[in-house]
Amino acid sequence: MAHKFLKQLLVFVAAVLTGCTTNMDYYIIGSGTETVTEVVHETVYEEIEVPVYVEVEVPADPGLIWIDSFIQPQSVDGVDILWVIDTSGSMNRYDAELMAGIEAMLLALPESGWRLAMLTNDPSYASIESQFPLVPGDDIADAENMYNNMGRGHREEGFDASYEYLVNNEYAQTWLRYDAALLVVFVSDEEEQSDAHFPSVDGFISWYQGLRSGSVFLSSIVNIDPSESLCNTNAYNNGDRYIEATEHFGGQIVDVCSEDWSAGVVDAASRLEPYEYIQLTYEPIEESIRVFINGALNYDWYYSATDNTIYFTVIPGGNDLVEVGYRYFPDEGGDTGDTGLDTAA
Repeated sequence: MAHKFLKQLLVFVAAVLTGCTTNMDYYIIGSGTETVTEVVHETVYEEIEVPVYVEVEVPADPGLIWIDSFIQPQSVDGVDILWVIDTSGSMNRYDAELMAGIEAMLLALPESGWRLAMLTNDPSYASIESQFPLVPGDDIADAENMYNNMGRGHREEGFDASYEYLVNNEYAQTWLRYDAALLVVFVSDEEEQSDAHFPSVDGFISWYQGLRSGSVFLSSIVNIDPSESLCNTNAYNNGDRYIEATEHFGGQIVDVCSEDWSAGVVDAASRLEPYEYIQLTYEPIEESIRVFINGALNYDWYYSATDNTIYFTVIPGGNDLVEVGYRYFPDEGGDTGDTGLDTAA
């Protein structure tokens, strides 16, 4: 009797670090009356990706990050200047500072191309003010005469007064130049209270920035927050609406309580000329300085450590956004700065 046998093979193959695996293929081999099942082993090599983690020590950039910036004024043919002045009774005590501020501006303005008018921040009087503006060659005596003879009211509505003068005052249309830049300087020791044309600050901003093809500037000499003011003790008197509008246009804000308005006024006047340099807020780590114009890296400048200033060898164009980013070491005491900007080129 023929014997049948089954040859069984149990194979256990452990794949170790060589990364090999074993496949089993089965073949039936016939031999007379016997059938043998034979297991054939085939070794297959497979590539296995093994992640490798390597610790690399990367030195951190030193210092904190800061950005100084400005928008280059448009090149314009002259400038019309309006001082919109609070003429309520509480402002009488500031007459000396007012005249000193106006004199400082007269001395800082270019030798030609400007005109300067004064008007009350009461819209009903601003709409009928009829004095011809100061022009190059006029001095502080002429300014005092204009101030003493301008109309006076008690409404503290600088936004609406500006609108009435620029839009509805027929005499103003005889001297205002719509191809010139426009600078408005608000002076008040009370909050702005317009409710006719501009109940909202955004409404004033939208209207004002649409004038003179955008060549408009704003400054405010007002009560600032009591925590910073030299004399204001009541937050109700803050010129917050004036401040919000002025900050939107990047203008100067001067504490009305300050004994000297000259620095802010002179700076406001200088804003009318193209910037040829920018003085930095902090002393930079020099090799970290990066200058961008409208977001593009720029190399037309040099840094002067003597006065901590960037000087432009090619003056940025009108309406260009200029940003100077750099790292600096903070003073002792905890200025934390901004650590979120990548200043790398």
